[in-house]
Amino acid sequence: MKLTGAQAILQSLIEEDVNTIFGYPGGANMPLYDALYDYSNKLRHILVRHEQGATHAAEGYARVTGKPGVCFATSGPGATNLVTGIADAMMDSVPLVCVTGQVAAHLLGSDAFQETDIIGITTPITKWNYQITKAEEIPSVFAKAFMIAQHGRPGPVLIDVTKNAQFELFEYVYSKHVTIQKYIKKTPLNTESIDKAVQLINMARKPYLIVGHGVLISKAEKELQTLMEKASIPAAVTLHGLSSIPSDHPLYVGMVGMHGNLGPNVLTNQADVIVAIGMRFDDRVTGRLSHYAPHAKIVHIDIDASELQKNVQVHVAIQEDAKTALKALLPLVKKQKHEGWLSSFVVQKKTEMLAAKKRAAKHTDLPTMKDVIEALSNETKGEAIIVADVGQNQMFTARYYGYKHPNSFITSGGLGTMGFALPASIGAQIAAPKIEVYAIAGDGGIQMNIQELATVQQEKLPIKIIVMSNGYLGMVRQWQQLFFKKRYSSTPITGPDLLLVAKAYGMQAARVTKKVHLSSALKEMRNYKSSYLLEVTVEQEDNIFPMMPAGASVEEMSLEE
Repeated sequence: MKLTGAQAILQSLIEEDVNTIFGYPGGANMPLYDALYDYSNKLRHILVRHEQGATHAAEGYARVTGKPGVCFATSGPGATNLVTGIADAMMDSVPLVCVTGQVAAHLLGSDAFQETDIIGITTPITKWNYQITKAEEIPSVFAKAFMIAQHGRPGPVLIDVTKNAQFELFEYVYSKHVTIQKYIKKTPLNTESIDKAVQLINMARKPYLIVGHGVLISKAEKELQTLMEKASIPAAVTLHGLSSIPSDHPLYVGMVGMHGNLGPNVLTNQADVIVAIGMRFDDRVTGRLSHYAPHAKIVHIDIDASELQKNVQVHVAIQEDAKTALKALLPLVKKQKHEGWLSSFVVQKKTEMLAAKKRAAKHTDLPTMKDVIEALSNETKGEAIIVADVGQNQMFTARYYGYKHPNSFITSGGLGTMGFALPASIGAQIAAPKIEVYAIAGDGGIQMNIQELATVQQEKLPIKIIVMSNGYLGMVRQWQQLFFKKRYSSTPITGPDLLLVAKAYGMQAARVTKKVHLSSALKEMRNYKSSYLLEVTVEQEDNIFPMMPAGASVEEMSLEE
């Protein structure tokens, strides 16, 4: 059939089972939006208020569904506004297909109005990108883009389409399954590496699992729990591994990393075998590398060959997705008990709780961030999808919410993008309309993409937004307090009256200033059928502990100032 390039783009999305697009129109993608007018019964378009919001919303959608999130932007500033979200998706292995408009092919390189080299700009932060200058290229390029975004380690791709290509008429034929040898070539599972890993696990006296995002991406939660239970191995998670194991599982010991739990960090250096699954030994996890896991033989399972032997030298490297590797390990791993080793984590947990109790004794009647997240967890019974921003609010949310289901914790990890939570919660809610979605932010981060309140209202999404306000850029202030002699340079922050802002957008809102009112306020928000913003005034100089100071080792976790 004959289609214009713009129609072909939309038809290609339909061929790839896309039903939702996040975007913003402009001059260079106007033909695409004109064609979209006739596809409104097949494709839902979410008009965001800033293109960065489109990428984060697409990320939230992709994290919940496992399918690529799709976003549109025009050329020039529209395209460059996508850059932060694309980089975020690249760091966090989130599949995105970003489609940008571009000036007509004959104007390329002439510095035409709103022309930018978005291909050059995004080359380092995409798995693949391509500029289409002729309509006939569209079917094969889109098929390739969706293949690359999803295959192997997921990530973002970008397709830049010149304006003339959007107008051109051509004979459209789509073939979804393209052959890309580089991406679809399957390396056989290395049975020798599996055997070596099994031997180490079976001989271990202090085995330890560190679980990352790769388990969620490959949907290997069941296999992971089976391994934990069969061999009685304690398991910790990275920030993006959260929700891969129910928080109340008896073998779940908490979160590793700079602001993780005491036991999972300190006991890393006592383990004799560590099995790291779908994680990349980020610096926030390892601390000082020269003092990381000195007594452990490490088994590293990751689908991305470039991550193996990159940051930490390991004894057994298995290049495979988590689900396939765990399925191969399970029949060979022996049933074991490691009661003495497990009790070490219990001891460390008690130490951490005593320190928390000691810190709590100094608090006033203002709620703390810990109070807010624990109260929310109790109110929702861990059944909600939680989308956290970046900063102290993020770490408290990671630490104190009791996650029950996979993919129920969404945040910006590797890039640490403030302003992520509100737009990402839009994508998450659209992906899971029957599940409660909560966006958690601080009074700094919420102001970075606050315009997306309009998108929430326009789409009538029942998102609940909790803003924990302390009048500071909290995480930076914490570091200034602890390591820069309380020289609070540019961290005190003021903002608008958020209740008036919410009202201006037509959203219900309330404020809590006392701990005793927190539970009832959360209940009232939860029972409200539409969107709701709850601002909680929290203690100004409360800090997240334990923490690993910069340059410290995992066993040098601080429990207090």
